[in-house]
Amino acid sequence: MAFSFLQYTVSDRVATIALNRPEKRNALNGLLVAELREAFRVAAADDAVKVVVLKGNGEAFCAGADLEYLQQLQQNTYDENLTDSRELMQLFREIYELDKIVIAQVEGHAVAGGCGLVTLCDLSYAVPSALLGYTEVKIGFIPALVAVFLVRKIGEGRSRELLLTGKLVTAEKAATDGLITGVIPAGEIAAHVAKVAASLCTEASANSLKVTKKLIGTVLDLPLQDGLLHAAELNAATRGHEDCKRGIAAFLNKEKLIW
Repeated sequence: MAFSFLQYTVSDRVATIALNRPEKRNALNGLLVAELREAFRVAAADDAVKVVVLKGNGEAFCAGADLEYLQQLQQNTYDENLTDSRELMQLFREIYELDKIVIAQVEGHAVAGGCGLVTLCDLSYAVPSALLGYTEVKIGFIPALVAVFLVRKIGEGRSRELLLTGKLVTAEKAATDGLITGVIPAGEIAAHVAKVAASLCTEASANSLKVTKKLIGTVLDLPLQDGLLHAAELNAATRGHEDCKRGIAAFLNKEKLIW
């Protein structure tokens, strides 16, 4: 499938979505948001895809909103801005709720909306030189949509520090705070992400990954007892799934199962 602002490829059950506006530091605008939504829809519908890797071409992962795009938004009415904001909202939610695992490969700075994309990924690895943060308050804007997900991911206290100060932090600090999964040397990150993606493809059941991701995303919204009951129901349903039957049989027979 041809895109104007990103590249989409599939190999060995891994779809790679690469932001491809290097001359603009992969900055977001309405068209890129629309293409990202379409790329994730394609990955979601493709049974041959089990894992999605999100990365940026060039020096930056994503520099946030495009300056020309921001200038355009200043001319919009409230209703036009609400419609536009809801497009980004839908993208964020679609990544967060995707039935497949999403890995961010961060080889450059991830700022504002770019850091928002990293926040939504299930796993994320960054090079040591990458800076990450939400700078919206420094230009009179707010990190509204990402705040909903960031608080869930790293807690209120650390979210307040990042969102209110608008400061950029090192990859090491981001990893310590739980914003990203790990820091990997620049010369090794592509191979590391490929290895993680391959292990998910071959060593874990697609159904188990899907159900576990959904459970993680919903359990915080439920009271303790409701959460436990929901978990018990998922547990019971999964025991009857073909993947579970295959997995247990292979374990009992001491066979190595390739998923």
